[in-house]
Amino acid sequence: MPGCGTRTFIEPDDYAASLRPVQAELVVTSPGKFKVRLTRAELHHLQLFRGDENLPRIAFLSLPPPLVFIAFPLGFGPSQVWRGTELEAGDVMSYNLGERLHQVTTGPSTWGLIALEQAALEERGRVFWGAPLSSAQQGRVLRPTPRDAARLRRLHVQACRLAVTKPKILTHPEVARAIEHDLLHALVICLSAAKVRAEGAAKRRRAQIMAKFEQGLALQLGQTLRLQELCEPIGVTERTLRGCCAEFLGMSPTRYVLLRRLKRVRAALQDAVPATANVAEVARRFGFTQLGRFAGAYRSAFGEAPSVTLRRGAAPRFTASQNFVSSA
Repeated sequence: MPGCGTRTFIEPDDYAASLRPVQAELVVTSPGKFKVRLTRAELHHLQLFRGDENLPRIAFLSLPPPLVFIAFPLGFGPSQVWRGTELEAGDVMSYNLGERLHQVTTGPSTWGLIALEQAALEERGRVFWGAPLSSAQQGRVLRPTPRDAARLRRLHVQACRLAVTKPKILTHPEVARAIEHDLLHALVICLSAAKVRAEGAAKRRRAQIMAKFEQGLALQLGQTLRLQELCEPIGVTERTLRGCCAEFLGMSPTRYVLLRRLKRVRAALQDAVPATANVAEVARRFGFTQLGRFAGAYRSAFGEAPSVTLRRGAAPRFTASQNFVSSA
């Protein structure tokens, strides 16, 4: 059922949870007060997202198989790296069904995302292009013509602007169908006529290594891990893992693991009861035994001492600049 709205988040975990059906593991890579405005518009066959983020971060995304996702940068901010490929102005990223990948931003960023079912994409391909469009075996970076890319971005921006300024208009069935018709036409033209930026087998192999790295890491974050222990479950050398992390994350594997573990501690401190919890106990639970070093790393990552996070407790972690609305 069509619906839309916008929210402003100040905690990465709450922001990541709001991106469903996408599963996202988010790590902010620069200290400061995180803030992101997420706009969402649900039409009949399309789900539209727009994110306006103020800090650089790494996201590991797991995309559910029933849906096809098409993403693109908006604006002219710092570069965005999707699955190890730096996107250029006008690029469009098309994902295969069920893909897992890293997306990295190097500064404040704005991005757009369109999600729809594969059957809807195939059917509209027949209508607008004369042949069904099917997803590729691997996600691809596409280069539409400047005119086609600009039209898709413009329609996406207009729909998201309506979701912010006049959300109830998008819940009207006829309005939703008209906007969706134009967006689907622009999307089909972009996907069918675009050039594909070449990506070799070696790049795909490194992407698989990074997905296995994330899978193993999710099971071991409560431990203090050496680099060799990170490599063994994947079956790669330390040099290979360092190179893959530099390409896909923009940092070393040990730095990334540290940020992930600190993030776990922060979430535990936020959910704890200040009167009964202890920072040292929470830190040890996630493998931090040298508490002085832990406190310094925590302050460097989040701009505050862990005791401050604990005292603040479970305060509201997002503000609703406008609640999501629906015609249901």
